[in-house]
Amino acid sequence: MTSAAELRARYVEGLRRDGLLGGEDLVRAFGAVPREEFVATGFDGGDGRWVGPGDPDFLPLVYRNHPLVTKVADGVPVSSSSQPSLMAAMIESLELRPGSRVLEIGVGTGYNAALMATMGARVTTMDIAPDVVERAEAALRRFGLAGSVDVRLGDGYLGVPAEAGYDRVVVTVGVTGVSPRWLDQLGPDGYLLAPVEHAGNHPVLRIRPGGPGMGEARGELRAGFMSAAGPLAARYPGAHPAPRRTGALPPTTVRHPPRWHPPLDVFRYHDLWFAVGAWDRRTTFCAGPAGGWGGPGGCVLLDEVHGGGAGLLADGSVQASGPSAARYAADALALRDRWIARGEPTISDWIARLVPAGEPDQPILVPTGWIQR
Repeated sequence: MTSAAELRARYVEGLRRDGLLGGEDLVRAFGAVPREEFVATGFDGGDGRWVGPGDPDFLPLVYRNHPLVTKVADGVPVSSSSQPSLMAAMIESLELRPGSRVLEIGVGTGYNAALMATMGARVTTMDIAPDVVERAEAALRRFGLAGSVDVRLGDGYLGVPAEAGYDRVVVTVGVTGVSPRWLDQLGPDGYLLAPVEHAGNHPVLRIRPGGPGMGEARGELRAGFMSAAGPLAARYPGAHPAPRRTGALPPTTVRHPPRWHPPLDVFRYHDLWFAVGAWDRRTTFCAGPAGGWGGPGGCVLLDEVHGGGAGLLADGSVQASGPSAARYAADALALRDRWIARGEPTISDWIARLVPAGEPDQPILVPTGWIQR
């Protein structure tokens, strides 16, 4: 049987070979931290079974570049160990140095905090779920990091004001807006990384304070995250529509052929999707069967008034339905062609101001007026 150390070495080498892991400190951290310790209570194997340490494929599944769902409530995943390549990209974007003070919102399994601490960062990580905090604390103790990572039980919206002066704040759950408390708790030259909902996805934004109660954001990474709970998941006026399922939408009546052969890869498709969302507030995510309205999971312009709308797929084709299908299809084509004419900008080509929204006692900062740089 292949040992955990051997599988971990192969995993690290595979991430490096694919260009998904860079920086020697980060490579050493991935090579040193045993991911299996942080999913010791098991995870969803993706085939209807719960995989635990006693299963023969436990370690091979742990050491893949895949997220591992570690908690499910009412059939919905609510906690996980994120995809390793995404963790690596976010940690690299933090530009950590030995001694960097990091506030992490969303404990997950504790694996991400362990990687940062192994690189020399001083990490405070917090979560609102007691069982998530307990399991992460146990894993960090087993790995010998109990004194290097401060695990807090509490409302992530509030942060940890008593320890303000963080070099970085990193959010590991999808949020609809940014707590102004996080920006207040940054030290000089500090910044925040957060996956902020945009057009049904959660691209990671790099955010700096932009004055009292304000912020300045730029696109950083393409990503997908589980959604937060509480005020950080609140809908606000003018937001994109919530994601939809194709089963609730009328059948396709208008079709336009593909634009690209082969289709855009997942990264370029999300670049297109981000731009469409920046230009049109009707944009959201629609999941459904292959060949359906939004494909297996794609970008749509949703007609919330009359029903239907138009889906823009990765090959550039458009499918539309509902009483305004022809108009929505024409709008989707125009947005696709606008992206092409603008030089096919990536997510990192966009900047925005953050302005207050939400409840007066629990405001969130939301992007407004995305501008292509």
